[in-house]
Amino acid sequence: MPLSSIDIQGYRSVERLHFPVDQLSVFVGENGVGKTNLYKALSLLRAAADGTATHAIAEEGGVESVLWAGKRKRGKPVRLILKARFDEMAFAHDGGVPQSYELEIGLPKPLQAAFSIEPLIKEERLTVHLGGRDVVMMERTGPAVTLRNEEGKREVHSNAVLPSETALSAFRDAARYPELEAMRRELLDWRLYHDFRTDAGSPIRQPCHAITTPTLSTDGADLAAVLSTLSVIRQDTVDLAAAIDDAFPGAALSAADHGSHCRFEMEYPDIPRPFGAHELSDGTLKYLCLLGALMGYRLPSFIAFNEPEASLHPKLIAPLARLIAGAAQNTQIWIVTHSDELADALEDETGKRPRRVIKKGGATGIEGLSLLGQFREQ
Repeated sequence: MPLSSIDIQGYRSVERLHFPVDQLSVFVGENGVGKTNLYKALSLLRAAADGTATHAIAEEGGVESVLWAGKRKRGKPVRLILKARFDEMAFAHDGGVPQSYELEIGLPKPLQAAFSIEPLIKEERLTVHLGGRDVVMMERTGPAVTLRNEEGKREVHSNAVLPSETALSAFRDAARYPELEAMRRELLDWRLYHDFRTDAGSPIRQPCHAITTPTLSTDGADLAAVLSTLSVIRQDTVDLAAAIDDAFPGAALSAADHGSHCRFEMEYPDIPRPFGAHELSDGTLKYLCLLGALMGYRLPSFIAFNEPEASLHPKLIAPLARLIAGAAQNTQIWIVTHSDELADALEDETGKRPRRVIKKGGATGIEGLSLLGQFREQ
């Protein structure tokens, strides 16, 4: 289900934003304008699918740290609202059904059985567009959840969920609630990559279990298995070899299983022996992780990167742009970067114009974005 738009309201420096999402979305901006908040909002939507949204907020510093930091309207509840829409245009090619998922998070009410500043799920909504009208398939207000089952009949579940968990993760009967299950699986398929540890103790530098691994984990710890899956299971590394040569001319990557573990090595034309993962430079290892994320056996439906150019040598920016452009032909990709060089290289490769993130009056915005959520092209 291709993602077509995102709504973010009341999240950190974002007061209110509604904007379209393309096959390749590139957001560029200076430090401190709030561009990372766009990326983190996506991670909270994914966390709603596995029931960890409130835990993710707690890890960010608690609900007071993630709520809109600017001036608030009196008499209105303070809410963080996120909405992902999978719209008509995205489904035109396969006859699918447009739908959207919305999540609202806030603080406990007075006398409510909760910790004093615990992040609570206030509302949820799953809507599909059927027969020319919007039909609510799931609506949650507090602990009460109303669902439409596979026969289209409404079911009311009182006190069905705790305020710390999402209804999206709690109701997992695919046969009874197929639309809910489809949305949950779609969000769980997303992969968001913020950073890859490359220090001496990083698990990426160690062998990993020899298990067929089609998609790179968010921390990259199974990189050796992802690369070995391409080599041993798919037995097709032509594109992989070309990408390695593009980034490191004359170099060659080998990956395979050794007993119960997988390992990979890099060979360079001017060095007589291969280099193991534990010997590679931080930048090289980081680039191999990006390569694994973008060239896995099975790509996720949506991939987001936060500053993928960090710690890379400037000579790797152009190959990275080509790598991203190639993967964007097969999946949706979202890039948040402060590198104008990467944004320009991506525009050169794809013709896709990067969107500049700005801050005005303390609120994060996107240059050229109208209140209706459309970009004014110049």
